[in-house]
Amino acid sequence: MNFFNRMIHKMYSLRFHVALLILLTGILPCIIIVNLFFYYFEQRSLHSEEIGISSQAQLLSNQIVTTGYLADPTISSVNTQLNTLGNIYSGRIMVIDSNMRVVKDTYNMYDGRTIVWTNVIQSASGALCSYYDADNHCIIVTVPITDPTDNTTIDGVLLVNKTTGTLEQNMEYYRSIGTIMILIVFILSTIMALVFSRNMTLPIHRMADRIGHMAKGVSHQELEEHGFTELRHMAEAFNSFADAMYKVDESRQEFVSNVSHELKTPLTSMKVLADSINSMGDGVPVELYQEFMGDITNEIDRETQIINDLLSLVRMDKSGANLNIAPVNLNELIELILKRLKPIAEKQEVELVMESFRPVTVEIDEVKFSLAISNLIENGIKYNKHGGFVHVSINADHRYCYIRVEDSGMGIPEESLDFIFERFYRVDKSHSREIGGTGLGLAITKNAINMHHGEIKVASVLGEGTTFDVRVPLNYIQQEVTES
Repeated sequence: MNFFNRMIHKMYSLRFHVALLILLTGILPCIIIVNLFFYYFEQRSLHSEEIGISSQAQLLSNQIVTTGYLADPTISSVNTQLNTLGNIYSGRIMVIDSNMRVVKDTYNMYDGRTIVWTNVIQSASGALCSYYDADNHCIIVTVPITDPTDNTTIDGVLLVNKTTGTLEQNMEYYRSIGTIMILIVFILSTIMALVFSRNMTLPIHRMADRIGHMAKGVSHQELEEHGFTELRHMAEAFNSFADAMYKVDESRQEFVSNVSHELKTPLTSMKVLADSINSMGDGVPVELYQEFMGDITNEIDRETQIINDLLSLVRMDKSGANLNIAPVNLNELIELILKRLKPIAEKQEVELVMESFRPVTVEIDEVKFSLAISNLIENGIKYNKHGGFVHVSINADHRYCYIRVEDSGMGIPEESLDFIFERFYRVDKSHSREIGGTGLGLAITKNAINMHHGEIKVASVLGEGTTFDVRVPLNYIQQEVTES
């Protein structure tokens, strides 16, 4: 059973199919050419025999008419020629009159008998006919006997039977040569099939082995292939895929490291504060205890915020199928967000301004989309300067709605613009820690917008402010989520 399975496995291999294709490409044309040669050689030889027999029969028919042999079949000169020609052809000759009666048979078997045969009847009407009897290895030619001076009068039919032994011998000789040629071509084709199939599949196996080593972590080098063009393209595509996977793995490791660090920092702070409280004596003022406990509470709140943001990211990473899509009045939603964030803005002395060009209704998940826009506006408030502003504008066309969040804050360095949507990335870590950010807000925002098939762009000038432009389709397309 294992042998049978191995044979089935080999039959489905590329090497087997390539070898079979090369073998058939070499053998089939050779077989077809050899058989065509035999066929045309046989037809050409029979045609030549027919012409030769017809010429001889025509001479005999003229002599039969001129000598009056049909009326007197005892004329010795004609009989001698008939017997001689029959011996030369190793066959027989019959002279048939217009009544289909055999006047002369060189075999002396049908003399005086009536013969009825299609070719004889047609020749009696003036046609020259021939028939090849492959079973008896002979060719039969019937020629009308006509008066040389009057070709319209047909006095009888001359039937010539000639054996084709020489032709058969030649055919056997050429068949043996053809068989040898086919055998030689088969051997050469087999050798070529084995060599070429191995050379064609060897790079594939080599590439598969390298991919296996890379998958096991044995090698981190790029896949190189200097063989066929298609294999080079495959290697390039795999290298691009491997690079992407390597970046994803690096991002995952970095994310785990950042999560561990972010969760560990508040715990460390709380442990230090708790140890400090335990090491205090009895004469420590109550206010100092309250200050330390307040710091512990702040660290707990920060830990809770990090965990909540991580849970939001996990929920958003799952699938857009979890979205609760419904038509939402975007103007009212933004007004509600600004109203909720107004106390924070007043504390920072930041002015909130909303500008709406037209009423906009959009199909979104209100909770997730509200979280995304809230993060943008809240960042604009937190990272702003005293007396600054956050300007929010809403617009739409027939396909998309547009939201712009513009602030007059500290801005983002140009080299950081490509990384601000990464998890736990902070432009100014010390300032972010003072404000209380986790580095997950913009990552949550981008995920939420991507789930709605939208896009977000950022432009910033350091020290002058930052502008976020969000574009989201007015109508949510469920099919895009299914395909993704």
